Amino acid sequence: MNPKVDSFFEKAPRWQEEMAYLRTLALDCGLKEELKWGKPCYTLNDANIVIIQGFKEYCALLFFKGVLLKDPHKILIKTGENTHVGRQARFTSAEQIAKVEPLLKECIQEAIEVEKAGLKVPEKEKTELEYPEEFQQMIDTDVMLKTAFEALTPGRQKAYIYFFSQAKQSQTRISRIEKSLTQIFAGKGINEM
Repeated sequence: MNPKVDSFFEKAPRWQEEMAYLRTLALDCGLKEELKWGKPCYTLNDANIVIIQGFKEYCALLFFKGVLLKDPHKILIKTGENTHVGRQARFTSAEQIAKVEPLLKECIQEAIEVEKAGLKVPEKEKTELEYPEEFQQMIDTDVMLKTAFEALTPGRQKAYIYFFSQAKQSQTRISRIEKSLTQIFAGKGINEM
């Protein structure tokens, strides 16, 4: 156990019992405990294997290369619609963890073997972003906007295009684009300050 991580568990507003249980499972599998991104992270030779996360509705054990795990009992889920790599096991009670403890340990052991084997997650096939018509017209006529937008990371670009495209009416799309221009020219993502 890492004393730096102890304070995380002591200060956690929810899920203390459940996260302590997940901690024990990870440590029982021989992983090194660290504090990364403010959360308990379990590593093997400096490679991230799993991390404990606490959310409002549940706590979770996230597998960094979860997409590479077989998970025959289907206890792992994608963390979001656009998630490519990570997979979580989610819990709302220590009893739930106890019911799947052997399966969870199997997943952790498999994640360790994936790391030892040096397996890499295949890169997601890059798809061409489909710009909404209103944005396409703007970047076709404004070289500075096009340059600024293309300088953003692919993830930031995708977030903007998704945000613009979700509006059903053209005027709403135009309004969203105009409100985002300052952020785009600053090189920032849609939710960055």
